[in-house]
Amino acid sequence: MTVKDSKFVAAESMNPYEKPPSMSVMQSIRTFIYNRQTGAFMGRTASSWGKIGLFYLIFYGVLAALVAICFWGFFQTLDPRKPTWQLERSIIGTNPGLGFRPMPPSANVESTLIWYKGSQRENFKHWVESLEKFLEVYIKPGLTPGRGANIHNCDYNQLPASGQVCDIDVKNWDPCIVENSFNYHKSAPCIFLKLNKIYGWVPEFYNDTETLPQKMPRELKEYIHSLKISDPRQLNTIWVSCEGENPADQENIGPVHILPRRGFPGYFYPYENSEGYLSPLVAVHFERPRSGILINVECKAWARNIHHSRNDKLGAVHFELLID
Repeated sequence: MTVKDSKFVAAESMNPYEKPPSMSVMQSIRTFIYNRQTGAFMGRTASSWGKIGLFYLIFYGVLAALVAICFWGFFQTLDPRKPTWQLERSIIGTNPGLGFRPMPPSANVESTLIWYKGSQRENFKHWVESLEKFLEVYIKPGLTPGRGANIHNCDYNQLPASGQVCDIDVKNWDPCIVENSFNYHKSAPCIFLKLNKIYGWVPEFYNDTETLPQKMPRELKEYIHSLKISDPRQLNTIWVSCEGENPADQENIGPVHILPRRGFPGYFYPYENSEGYLSPLVAVHFERPRSGILINVECKAWARNIHHSRNDKLGAVHFELLID
């Protein structure tokens, strides 16, 4: 047989119209992984894999470069300390919410009930430890980056300069201090309140005693009137009130003392994300709540541009207190 004849026979054996020989499943898989006749690996020859690999390398390389350029351009428009959208133009809006600590265990994340037995330390251990953890950054200033360098002893006549943050003296919360277990062992617990931070928000104070809102508690109105005579500078305060929601709650709640003053001092505002800033807190000391009875408590923050909505968690906070 000549060379020409052998080529003709080989061509006939590779006839594309001829039905391929039957194979078992294992033979088909082995042939797909590596075909000895064509030298193909997983359906492609080495040159074919090289071409497609080069294509995808270039394609995804260009795509990654375009994404990187877009991100770089986007981040050039952002200020790490100043949000692009503020106040009315932001999702947060202009009405701060009021929060409380300690919170119930994570297993009861939807609950707002503070319930314990004052005679059993293990029973109120969660509440005390939660407050210790929450207040750690206030008690140990070194835990907040930059706080030591920017801290300033603020007062109503000593406002902080731009970039400075105000000091918070935790000793002014006494008896609501960690050394005293926040008074939980005496069945006279302390609850801490804070306003949510809104960049650039400036409170409009109720410093005109003639236009106080009708719904403001009478005792708080009397306190504001007394300050107008004794120290009118302190009228620039976001006032805080805590009282029982219903007549029965008001009878059972007992005396309530708010420390270190009746609200959040105005010199903490506006919040501008200065390095080391910590939100001001007030401690609400329930001195003699009636035991064995569920007490519904509502606390409110008072300023002309704070509106109260319990459903939207704006300007007010609700929780229950039950001490066995």
